[in-house]
Amino acid sequence: MAHFLRIKPLTLLILQALAFSAQAQEAAPVTEVITVFGQGQTRQLQKLTQDDLAKALPGTSPLKTLEKLPGVSFQSADPFGAYEWSTRFSVRGFNQNQMGFTLDGVPLGDMSYGNNNGLHISRAISSENIGRVNLSQGSGAVGTASTSNLGGTVQFVSMDPSDKMGGTFAQTFGSDSTFRTFVRVDSGLLPSDTKIAVSLTRHRSDKWKGEGSQDLDQFNSKLVQRFGDNKLSVFYNHSDRKEIDYQDMSLEMTRRLGAKWDNYAPNFQQAVNAARGIYTAGETSIDDAYYQASGLRKDDLAGATLEVNLTPSTVLKTTLYHHHNEGQGHWYTPYVATSAAMPISIRTTEYKIGRDGVISDLTWDAGQHSINGGFWAERSLHNVTRNYYAVIDNRDTNTYLSNPFRTDFKQDYTTTTTQFYLQDTVSMLDDKLKLNLGFKSPKVAIDSVSVVGTRAAGSVVATKSFLPQIGLNYALTKDDELFASLAENMRAFSPGIGGVFSQSQASFNASSTSLKPETSTSLDLGYRFKRAQMSGSVAVYHAEFKDRQLGIANCPAIVGCASTFANVGKVITNGVEAAAELKLAPQWSWFNSLTYNDSQYKSDYLDGAIVPVSGKQVVDAPKLMFNTELAYENEHWFARTNAKFTDKRYYTYLNDASVPKFWLLNLTAGYKMKSFGALKDVSIQLNVDNLLNKDYFSTIGSNGFSKSDPSGTSQTLLTGAPRQMFLTIGGKI
Repeated sequence: MAHFLRIKPLTLLILQALAFSAQAQEAAPVTEVITVFGQGQTRQLQKLTQDDLAKALPGTSPLKTLEKLPGVSFQSADPFGAYEWSTRFSVRGFNQNQMGFTLDGVPLGDMSYGNNNGLHISRAISSENIGRVNLSQGSGAVGTASTSNLGGTVQFVSMDPSDKMGGTFAQTFGSDSTFRTFVRVDSGLLPSDTKIAVSLTRHRSDKWKGEGSQDLDQFNSKLVQRFGDNKLSVFYNHSDRKEIDYQDMSLEMTRRLGAKWDNYAPNFQQAVNAARGIYTAGETSIDDAYYQASGLRKDDLAGATLEVNLTPSTVLKTTLYHHHNEGQGHWYTPYVATSAAMPISIRTTEYKIGRDGVISDLTWDAGQHSINGGFWAERSLHNVTRNYYAVIDNRDTNTYLSNPFRTDFKQDYTTTTTQFYLQDTVSMLDDKLKLNLGFKSPKVAIDSVSVVGTRAAGSVVATKSFLPQIGLNYALTKDDELFASLAENMRAFSPGIGGVFSQSQASFNASSTSLKPETSTSLDLGYRFKRAQMSGSVAVYHAEFKDRQLGIANCPAIVGCASTFANVGKVITNGVEAAAELKLAPQWSWFNSLTYNDSQYKSDYLDGAIVPVSGKQVVDAPKLMFNTELAYENEHWFARTNAKFTDKRYYTYLNDASVPKFWLLNLTAGYKMKSFGALKDVSIQLNVDNLLNKDYFSTIGSNGFSKSDPSGTSQTLLTGAPRQMFLTIGGKI
């Protein structure tokens, strides 16, 4: 830890220097449009570059940086967007569990909180090491390593080590005792044509309300070795995260107790009294607050990619990867007593994952044709356990616990995934027309063994031998193009805490033979343009979901009863989205995006009785979103202000309960110098999140969605963070 502590005097020195700096400004550069609109692609695609990511608050989830793009809804109860229990990311009505995510081609699964097939991007890599993020709103490429992408895909690409030897540092401090240190060292290009980068990140931040912290330690490393025209890339990343939870709220609780209400910690006696039905702070229910809750995750992710030019027109790219995860979710529960004298115990959900996989991709450029094909195979061993541990007093128990006094269930899962794909991109009419034809054949088999408890054991298979994808791009002029794409996709069944095996054995046996995986058909039509001072895109889209599976919450989450699975049949989505970036002047740019999304259930479902959801809006899918961002940058000064409108969102399937629409305003401003003494690219940056201190609900569905909540008592909401301010000092050596 000593190397972290040595940075503090350096940051103070830079602050002093900047305070007295009065350097004359050099000629201002022309700002570049840094949001790329996917020119030449046959589907809707946008890209954020490292320049854009660098303006975000260090430690911000890369998912949050995407919220300015059309179609994207991102919510989190913390200003970094990294608090995983609260993170909700959706695109065009597809929620996070229905999208695909990769890092350097390695699958991250659906990034669900209850880990089962991957890990969250905030744990996979430090945000400072990401070089590019690609978002495909409608449908990702057929070769994407994902079996959850009913909707779009997000591809994260890490930065390569620099050709120049040196170091990079950034120190952030601010609201809620935030202290984040990032240090990176690059070897530069060695005589062996090798370059290496390693980094350390230490993040400490208190919750903005209640007691507890959000802590993260990360190690990232990457090696790139050149062999003539061939390239080997190897990375190893380690993450150790601990986050203390916020109390899940309801509309009624917020009115009665206020938006800043939270769990009881550090007042342990108050939690004990409440467990015995003695309320002293306005509570009326045992579920209004618990003593504390937390999530612990440790991850090791490694990958190696060899890219070989077999011939001048043929490239073979193969990736091997491994992921190991251990996690525990803690919840002090008043529903299970430690003893007659202690009415509280610690309920845990415990996870382990061991994934190994290979991805191989061959591309052959043959005149007008670019033929691409390959396969992906993965074997994942996963288990989930529900344990209870004794509580003695208010001592810190946010560590990995062992020796429970009770186990409700333990399940082991083996998931085997294979996917083959083939596509051909044909260039015609003097390269004005590009036609892409392809398909993929995914198969996911899950075997469940019930070691303890009554949850289901058995096997399910999701497979499709032919999922086609067709796309075209036609260049009207060198600056104007039309694009269209049509794709079919499948989402495989999920193991884990909330998957199909969370049912009783009898329920699983009754439904397993008729279970069908979710499928979707998505159509995109769009227009892209670019001018000297402006670029943008407009797209209309239509999507049909079949066999949509809904998990229906039947009790407070802390009780732990399984959700009901309902096949709601068809869901139809129609929408339009537009985005444009304008250079107002050499130093000024203005970005705007607009989304109108109408997602509706088209079939009633049976849950004891008929639930009439046909014609109702899909939960957590705002109809209207608008984003506007004004940016200024010259040789030394930069500033950016962003305002995002999010329409009301339903959290019940019958649409009888929702959270209000809201605007959020954020600000970034800073000063930079090319050099200061021995330092280079020195900068000081101020980030203000929720500048106007708006009260709003961020996450909905934190404890799942229910069919109805007319009284507003469903505890499945999280309030957004108030105004937060952060200062970052950074530079290179």
